[in-house]
Amino acid sequence: MSSVIIENITKTYDKGTVKALDRVSFEVKSGELFGLIGADGAGKTTLFRILTTLLIPDSGKATVAGYDVVKDFKQIRQIVGYMPGKFSLYQDLSIEENLNFFATVFGTTVEENYELIREIYVQIEPFKKRLAGKLSGGMKQKLALCCALIHEPKVLFLDEPTTGVDPVSRKEFWEMLGRLKERGITIIVSTPYMDEAKLCDRIALIQNAKILDVDTLDGILTKNKQNLLAVSSDNMYQLLKDLRAYPDAVSCFAFGQHHHLQVKNASSSIENLSEYLTEHQHSNISIEAINPDIEDTFIKLMQDA
Repeated sequence: MSSVIIENITKTYDKGTVKALDRVSFEVKSGELFGLIGADGAGKTTLFRILTTLLIPDSGKATVAGYDVVKDFKQIRQIVGYMPGKFSLYQDLSIEENLNFFATVFGTTVEENYELIREIYVQIEPFKKRLAGKLSGGMKQKLALCCALIHEPKVLFLDEPTTGVDPVSRKEFWEMLGRLKERGITIIVSTPYMDEAKLCDRIALIQNAKILDVDTLDGILTKNKQNLLAVSSDNMYQLLKDLRAYPDAVSCFAFGQHHHLQVKNASSSIENLSEYLTEHQHSNISIEAINPDIEDTFIKLMQDA
């Protein structure tokens, strides 16, 4: 059974001149931890706003827990939790006051659903009298998640929840999501961080308003095999230009201390490439055959699209 069903959703801005979503379709299963992964401006936030009934799509249909996002917006607002990318709680209210306010809005109390947020809230409870505007990024994140959970939602939408958060808080946050998933809550997380793909049950890759692929991480990597080489030399800038001019090259991009070169043929000789680079005056050449990771695959899907 699917908690979220999206069928050909399209959304434009500026009188149709800017396309934010272009016939987007996918489903999220009940109890799934699902990742929507793409760069800034890809369309992630627009889709979340449609699914949480804050925007109306130009065309297409979407349902959340069986409710239509246009016709049944009142019912959807009672059963979803939404944590927007920008911290949106009341900065001049304390931790305790923010949490009590959101509980009251949904007709519940902190005490009634305390068990649901306990593991998160105990980390910020010692500072419950502190104003939300005075909290660190990690503490703001935990408070926002508590407020999104306080009414025990069926579906939880988290829009780039780890952007700008330190690595330790980021790790703790994903561990918390794993425990929430065990409670049966459907969780949809958007993120620009490719490394978070492996923490999700399934992912959708989105770029330029379009879905590139939807599958498990392993499924996406298996479907998009590449002949890939990691190459480095003393002159990395010139190396990038020469690799892109290599006759057997499909594409080449900088990846940290190496350039990732996709070649046309699996039988392409490392020795031939080494000779080519030596002829082009490169020294300290390193070439290694590698398996593509999610970043390599995302770039390939963008090129194919």
